[in-house]
Amino acid sequence: MKAALYREFGAAQDVLAIEEIDKPEPGPGEVLVQVHASGVNPSDVKKRAGAFPDLLDNGFIIPNSDGAGVIQEVGDGIDKSRIGDRVWLYEGQHQRRFGTAARFISIDARRAHKIPDEVDFATAACLGIPAMTAHRCVFADGEISEQSVLVTGAAGRVGHYAVQWASSEGARVIATASNEDDELACRDAGAKRVVNHRDEDFANAVLHANDGQPVDRVIDLEFGANLDTSVEVLRTGGTIATYGSARVPEPVLPFYKLMYKDLTARFVIVYSMPESAKDHAVADIQRALRKGRLQHRIAKTFALEDIAEANDLVAAGKVRGAIILEP
Repeated sequence: MKAALYREFGAAQDVLAIEEIDKPEPGPGEVLVQVHASGVNPSDVKKRAGAFPDLLDNGFIIPNSDGAGVIQEVGDGIDKSRIGDRVWLYEGQHQRRFGTAARFISIDARRAHKIPDEVDFATAACLGIPAMTAHRCVFADGEISEQSVLVTGAAGRVGHYAVQWASSEGARVIATASNEDDELACRDAGAKRVVNHRDEDFANAVLHANDGQPVDRVIDLEFGANLDTSVEVLRTGGTIATYGSARVPEPVLPFYKLMYKDLTARFVIVYSMPESAKDHAVADIQRALRKGRLQHRIAKTFALEDIAEANDLVAAGKVRGAIILEP
């Protein structure tokens, strides 16, 4: 089968290759999926660049954790009625070598979920990391209804879903955006107010957007860079749920400010979420898909052969929406 892979870490153009390799066979508890769409996420790009030095210890890697396709075969213990199901996938390349950037993937049946006929494969490949990360950020810390929530990076992959999850449950969402197009996207997703995170007095802009009151929660794309602002705008007992800190990867914590405000910081990544949280996210995603209640943003679609270009686009961090490969 055709697959994208890398045998060493480095720049996308230098290490990613398209090769013919053996088609996998589904093991016990697994399904074999013919992949029609593969999602390229920042974590996939960071792995290829060398963020996990021992990743290549057992051989080459087929990247990408998210995807969508059709079940072709099933392993022992899986009902054959699943053959032919159109499914979305997550954790394709987590604690295993072979992800979704290939014509076929054999994967744990628990990571393959049926999609409605009206949902196309590219849309389904958006769901794993972005939608599940956002779900965890919104729902991990109790009741969200009628709470005020600041979502930074709200026009990005995760932020766009976070605005939708929170607003759909009755939260008052304040989103950040730095241009008119992103502001419109945030409002369309359910944000009540939008502030510019480049404002010189960002904290006061947030408080003003919340009628002068501190917010209950922050869902944050840039934990280190935004930490001082988050502490300033949060109420006592508030929560920061964060899934990134690229600009300040090793932030210094203002311990006493955090302590005296009794703040909680939650660090979110799909790979390490409890299974119960994954199940909760999947159930809500399935329900939202059936009812057509989620908006999805696809920035660009590439052929598998153009995976290096797709990686470079994700690494640049300037796209609004998912980057999809078509194997």
